[in-house]
Amino acid sequence: MAASGRVLGRAMSASPCSAWRQARWTAQGRLKPEYDAVVIGAGHNGLVAAAYLQRLGVNTAVFERRHVIGGAAVTEEIIPGFKFSRASYLLSLLRPQIYTDLELKKHGLRVHLRNPYSFTPMLKEGTKSLLLGMDMAENQKQIAQFSQKDAQAFPKYEAFMNSLALAAEPLLDAAPVDTEAFWQGSLLRRLRSLSALMPLLRAGRILGARLPQYYQVLTAPITKVLDQWFESEPLKATLATDAVIGAMTSPHTPGSGYVLLHHVMGGLEGTRGAWGYVQGGMGALSDAIASSATAHGASIFTEKTVAKVQVSRGGRAQGVVLQDGSEVRSKVVLSNASPQVTFLQLLPQERLPEEFVERISRLDCRSPVTKINVAVDRLPDFSAAPNAPGGQPLPHHQCSIHLNCEDTHLLQQAFEDAMDGRPSHKPMIELCIPSSLDPSLAPPGCHVVSLFTQYTPYTLAGGRVWDEQERNAYADQVFACIEAYAPGFQASVLGRDILMPPDLERIFGLPGGNIFHCAMTLDQLYFARPVPLHSSYRCPVPGLYLCGSGAHPGGGVMGAAGRNAARVVFGDLKSM
Repeated sequence: MAASGRVLGRAMSASPCSAWRQARWTAQGRLKPEYDAVVIGAGHNGLVAAAYLQRLGVNTAVFERRHVIGGAAVTEEIIPGFKFSRASYLLSLLRPQIYTDLELKKHGLRVHLRNPYSFTPMLKEGTKSLLLGMDMAENQKQIAQFSQKDAQAFPKYEAFMNSLALAAEPLLDAAPVDTEAFWQGSLLRRLRSLSALMPLLRAGRILGARLPQYYQVLTAPITKVLDQWFESEPLKATLATDAVIGAMTSPHTPGSGYVLLHHVMGGLEGTRGAWGYVQGGMGALSDAIASSATAHGASIFTEKTVAKVQVSRGGRAQGVVLQDGSEVRSKVVLSNASPQVTFLQLLPQERLPEEFVERISRLDCRSPVTKINVAVDRLPDFSAAPNAPGGQPLPHHQCSIHLNCEDTHLLQQAFEDAMDGRPSHKPMIELCIPSSLDPSLAPPGCHVVSLFTQYTPYTLAGGRVWDEQERNAYADQVFACIEAYAPGFQASVLGRDILMPPDLERIFGLPGGNIFHCAMTLDQLYFARPVPLHSSYRCPVPGLYLCGSGAHPGGGVMGAAGRNAARVVFGDLKSM
């Protein structure tokens, strides 16, 4: 059954990005009754999967529940005149092949590289702060304020972490070994699964004798890892933020080291480990990927909610049913939704093994995150680095600004508050000001501020929910913390958008508010993501595939899950 909807068709202009933006809001089209592939959800991974499949000649349609594409990688004008990267807010992890294969620069992607990239002001030490950037000698001078020993150790630490990231990279760009096929499949499937061992072998070759150290980073608390390198708390706490960000874990939680490694595996413009702001906000990245897909013929529909996956009598996925009753047939279905939504809401439960359903329902998706988007009429003026007389941005304004992060004990206490069902009294705050490099995001003289904060439990002690009073009380506490570092901040606020874990779940489909779809813990990685025996993007229902952050290699704006899933799907389609 065909139905009208907001459809994004082939870009026809010489300027793909501008054509895309126009088509995004104005084009109307007819929904076809059948496609080769259907993608559920226009998050960045779903868009990447669609772009690759369409380039391979697989006629693909994407259905998005919201009025805007991008999933968590969106730009929204929540406050008039202020454009926010409402959920995800930084770019680094996107796999370099995706930039090239999808020609993202041609389709309008522009990135502002940040250098310096990290600023940690000291609250109790007046004008003291830790500023880190691309210049190693300057980094050492900064660290020497706190420890000469740490200043000497820092280059060796960076080299060590980069070597681990280099070893892990082959694993990001390939499907995990299909263990089910290896043990239970036909001879042909077993032989095919052996090829997936090559990335593991390459990683092992790179690590060599360092394998025990790598294992420790994967399994140990990040405090144990950092204590072996450094003695100064400001440096250790600043580095530890990347080990706990987005995770309901503390620096003392075993395995927190992997999350740190996950966040140092990226790069921008050929610079390893670099992070940056997307010109126009994170939605511009999603626009560029979608422009690449539609330029080759893909169709992307907004405001089209998938109600269920259709399964044939033979047990194979054969399309989807939309919320308005429209039926769309396809050879394969890729779900960019979370594993929980895909298997517990969109599929008939009788089509799935009982043990599989139980495993999915038990996935750890706890989230500590509250994202607050703030419109301000001037730059924050930090006591540790006062503003310029003219109010123009200074180098530290482009950084990830870490507040309440001078000591790992502060991070631990913030975590313990949430474990007791309370929002952190002194939350860990990562403050970013993308308009410091991209003034198009705010009116002249004004700025957009992104506050990525934790820890906030999904449900408060005693089963209480986050009502307006509780939400505003927490935001006020965050603002009070910022005020202590940057007097005058509260008076500069023009408006705010508060997204607690339940809001992140409701608006963006993040289960429990978890930015990774499910926790990036060792029991939910690689062979076991989302669950053991189902980590190769294929699902118990043939013809259905996961392509989102709940699949290998996990969360972050990486695109690897979408790219890898598309390659697996294309291989399966060729053999049908």
